[in-house]
Amino acid sequence: MSDCADLHPYFNRCNSIRVESGCFMVYDRPHYLGHQYFLRRGEYSDNQRMIGINDCIRSCRMIPMHRGPFRMRIYERENFGGQMYELSDDCDNIMDRFHMSDCQSCNVMDGHWLMFEQPGFRGRMLYLRPGEYRNLREMGSNITKFSSIRRIMDSC
Repeated sequence: MSDCADLHPYFNRCNSIRVESGCFMVYDRPHYLGHQYFLRRGEYSDNQRMIGINDCIRSCRMIPMHRGPFRMRIYERENFGGQMYELSDDCDNIMDRFHMSDCQSCNVMDGHWLMFEQPGFRGRMLYLRPGEYRNLREMGSNITKFSSIRRIMDSC
């Protein structure tokens, strides 16, 4: 029902998940670190097959519903350096749309977003809520390149 930085005291293994309402990010390490997985309402009866994780869910974060505008600035370099572009909608390929070789920092002004490792909203992901992110690579997700960005809409 809320964020939990360390699920280990509650259980040692997690073989299935049921999300009864809302959306959540689950993480394979405590304190919202490691690989991240986006879950919306539904049943995930086989974690390994359905979402690509084994029994090591160690933390989770509830994603609040957002009904307002979406605004985000992405930067080519860390610490908001290099080229800058502002987004208000999904971007399935950063390189094709902005001719930007890399995205290393961002500022999320409105809404909640997912950044993906591969074009077309595929691969590993990183959850971003409103705030400044000076170095996306130091956020504990082990993703070295971000290629697409999607808004988390109110359909959770």
